[in-house]
Amino acid sequence: MPSDGSLKRKDRQSLRYIALSGTAGGIAGCVAKTAVAPLDRVKILFQASNPDFQKYAGTWSGAFRAVAQIHSENGVRGLLQGHSATLLRIFPYAAIKFMAYDQIEPILMPTPESETNVRRFLAGAAAGVTSVFCTYPLELIRVRMAFSTRHDPTHRPSFLSAMRVIYTEGASSSSTSATSQHLFARFPLLKFYRGFTVTVAGMVPYAGTSFLFWGYLRAMVRPPQSTASSEKSKSKPMSDLVIGAISGALAQTVSYPFEVVRRRMQVGGLTQPDRWVRWGETARTIWTSRGWRGFYVGLSIGYLKVIPMTAISYTVWQGLKPVFGLT
Repeated sequence: MPSDGSLKRKDRQSLRYIALSGTAGGIAGCVAKTAVAPLDRVKILFQASNPDFQKYAGTWSGAFRAVAQIHSENGVRGLLQGHSATLLRIFPYAAIKFMAYDQIEPILMPTPESETNVRRFLAGAAAGVTSVFCTYPLELIRVRMAFSTRHDPTHRPSFLSAMRVIYTEGASSSSTSATSQHLFARFPLLKFYRGFTVTVAGMVPYAGTSFLFWGYLRAMVRPPQSTASSEKSKSKPMSDLVIGAISGALAQTVSYPFEVVRRRMQVGGLTQPDRWVRWGETARTIWTSRGWRGFYVGLSIGYLKVIPMTAISYTVWQGLKPVFGLT
């Protein structure tokens, strides 16, 4: 914790500010993800059409029945399956996202007069894409761990075992297409980027919308810091929670179809390990099997998870800023 006062706006590009900003964001992300970990696992099972849990998909009560089934069969550890990979991913992901936003914001919006909704959207989208590019392999491993159920040979996969499965999948298949075989053989790390293109496509509206409404609503309910007293400029947790919840709900709504396609592609290595499943093909499969509703399967539990998660992450991030001397 800094002992020599706050770091001013002009010091945002210093290594000290960047490190503290990233630390605050990483802690905020871990706290938020831990709070919604059970719902996160159920949402992945719904989105990826795990056959053991499709009977629960589509209703609010189904999400809680799925949580109850997992708990009865595997206990608390079952609800937290894949959470170790989540934390390994979410700390750098949230750290990079919030740190990148702190760096991009004064570049795009150097003065209060320049704070427009378009620039808020662009700053959020750029921060989200930067963070997902750096941490996507960890996200894929986390999804694979969460997708595994009691009927799988690897009942409770470890982080390292999930890595090995992804790295070696498709290596010995006789049905591998020439193009996929060449790509996977020459660039095996590409296996850790299944679904990356659709992830980026979904991250732009998700992060952009989230930061847009976060900045817009805060500007409406909070007085400008240039004219406010030091007491008024302090973070207000209740207002931050409400604003974060609204931002998360809107962001989830506009980006959810991309997320469903992404989940299907991420587990594609389990169902079709010998080939690279493209996102257009995945979208057609979803449309053929379930129509437009297929792109919103699990949305109810998505709201249950994203709304509190976004609210908590923004609130903890803002609450840690004065603690670390960033305001």
